[in-house]
Parts: sequence; C-alpha cells; structure tokens
Amino acid sequence: ATLRRAAVRAQRHGGHHQIAARAAQRIPRRTREEQTKNGFILTFKTHTTMAQINFGGVEEKVVTREEFPLEKARKVLRDETIAVIGYGVQGPGQSLNLKDNGFNVIVGQREGSKSWDKAVADGWVPGETLFGIEEAARRATIIQYLLSDAGQIAVWPTIEKHLAPGKALYFSHGFGITYKERTGIVPPADVDVILVAPKGSGTSLRRMFLEGRGLNSSYAVFQDATGRAFERVVALGIGVGSGYLFETDFKREVYSDLTGERGTLMGAIQGIFAAQYDTLRAHGHTPSEAFNETVEELTQSLMPLVAENGMDWMYANCSTTAQRGALDWWKRFRDATKPVFEELYGEVAAGNEAQRSIDLNSKPDYREKLNEELREMRESEMWQTGAVVRKLRPENN
Repeated sequence: ATLRRAAVRAQRHGGHHQIAARAAQRIPRRTREEQTKNGFILTFKTHTTMAQINFGGVEEKVVTREEFPLEKARKVLRDETIAVIGYGVQGPGQSLNLKDNGFNVIVGQREGSKSWDKAVADGWVPGETLFGIEEAARRATIIQYLLSDAGQIAVWPTIEKHLAPGKALYFSHGFGITYKERTGIVPPADVDVILVAPKGSGTSLRRMFLEGRGLNSSYAVFQDATGRAFERVVALGIGVGSGYLFETDFKREVYSDLTGERGTLMGAIQGIFAAQYDTLRAHGHTPSEAFNETVEELTQSLMPLVAENGMDWMYANCSTTAQRGALDWWKRFRDATKPVFEELYGEVAAGNEAQRSIDLNSKPDYREKLNEELREMRESEMWQTGAVVRKLRPENN
C-alpha cells in the first residue's frame, strides 16, 4: 500500500520525482516472501550478506567494504541526486568524500554565509553543484540533513515541503527524530528515513579518507517506504568513507552519542585533564611538566598505542612501575566516575540534555556565548601551556 501511494504521488508530482515511481517498479536482487496485487510488491526484504563478528563475546552483524564494495554502492545510487544540506561540521567531509567516490552530489547552503564561501573554496560551483537550501532540497532524491540540531528545527518547514514520495531523508544524528515531540521533525510516511553516523568529526572523516583509511559509522533505518531504505543507507555509508558499518536505531544512536560527547570523548576528558593539571600545579610542578604529564604524553605517545592494539598493549609498552600503578588505580577511577555517568545517561534518556541543547543553541546570542566559553578554555593556563608545547614539537620546527 505504501508503494502504491508512493507511485501515485510520484506520477502526480512528475518531472524529477520519477525516481519514486521507479522505486516502486525496480526490484533489486532480494531474499523475499512476496505477495503481489495489481503488480505491486507488498512485502519484501532486501538481501545483503553481512559479516558476523564477535565483539568481546557478543556476536554482531556488520557491513564492510568486502560485502558491499564501492562499485555496488555506486550502482545502488546511480539514479540518485544527493543533496548535502549544511556545510558546517559533517557536511564538507561527507559531501567531498561522496563526490570523490563518484556519486552525484550537490550542496545546499545559505547564500552569503561563511559556510557558502567555504563550499565555493572547496570547489562547489554556484548554480551547478552549490545551491540555496530550498533549491537543493527540491532537486534531490536523497536529502542529507546535516545542519546542527537547532538548525534542523528552524529549517524543517522548508525541507518538509520538498519531501516528495520515494525520496530519502538522511541524518547523521538521531536527535531530530528521537526527540520529535520537542523538535517538530516528523517526516511524511512515504519517504525513507535513514541514518549514517560517522564515529568522529567531519574533519577526521575527510582526513582519513584522503589517507586511504575509513572512520567507522553506525547506520539505521527508521522508515522504509520504498523497500530500498537498507541498500540506500548502506550505499551512502560506504560512499561517505566508512570503515565498517554497524547497526543501531535512532534512539540508541542519540543516547550513546550525547553520553559520549559529554563523557569520555569531550566533557569527562577535559574535566580529568583539568583536575590532574591543577593538582600538579598546586603541588609545585611547573606548567610544562604538568601539561606533559597530563595531556602531551597521553595524546602523542600513549593513545596511538591504544588505537593500534588496545589498552593492554599500551600498558605492556610502559614501565613495570607504570603498569602496577595503572592496574591498582583504574578501578578506583571507574568506581568514582560511574555514578556521574549513570546520572548523565539518565539526563539524556529523560530528554533533559536534548531540551537544554534546543533552548540554549536556539538563542540569538548562542554563538557569542559559545565563543566566550571556548575562549575561557583556550586562555586557561593549561591550554596556553599546550599551545607552547605544540610549537616545540620537532615537526613544527
């Protein structure tokens, strides 16, 4: 029934929306139990072989480039026009990677903004591959909605009216959909709603792509109106440069993401850095010594070892004195911080962190206040010391 409605609406819209009608007619290779009526497929499942991987004793299904090579992704999306809406954090990396991988990509951004100028500097051509947000959304068959969460709320009425049947609405964060009662983002029933969330910044995604590497991403299908949502989302995940793709849903993605950002990825790590640095300084250690023992050694020496082969590998490459101390103390730090993480997760699950973000990030003076908070961090003694230490690295001399 959904496909029948999509085909009818697509015929009504006509023109560049013909892809929606094709979506109701063209059936890729599938494993399916099908029932047909008047030529329409009512139920089917897209088939893609997935790797079964053991993660710490738990079996998970993932998609790698072996099961879903780039050439297959190009074939799946060969008739699509992908519009990347927003050229801020994720937009540049995802759009440039897609373009370099051979996909048909355009960018939608507010003309005259700094992000518009950045897009032009990156090679996007106004009137050809760079458009205003509404025009890009109109032209697209897949809309990659990569504005900030607050920006998505503000621009949603513009995007919604261009969600013709059979199109796909793509997110890299589950915020707008999970908290729809707060954001007002409720897509129509006859479009695919999908997610690819790279596990890192757009800058890292682009840098790793240029180095021939990949950033792992989660993927999710919230709504499959065309029967092609799965193959679309996986193809896009491969196209943006993912290492491997692991399944999630919009709710789990946003809960884990908000917890991680406020926790070990950003908030907790800054808090731990500051606590140790301040303790060393209070006991007479110099800024250089305190910074090196708190930040520089971790980021330049130890974390690369963890990334290479795990925490035990890093421990094994340190002195026995360091190993003994770390093994004796790590559980005390776990037990001390676990209640804070439980409180944090509870705030995320209750929607309080989402509402705080919506309220503060939507204020007219948000950017000004954000820059002030970042300036305070940047001008702290610890990070002023860090700026000097970075300049003294051999590669910078």
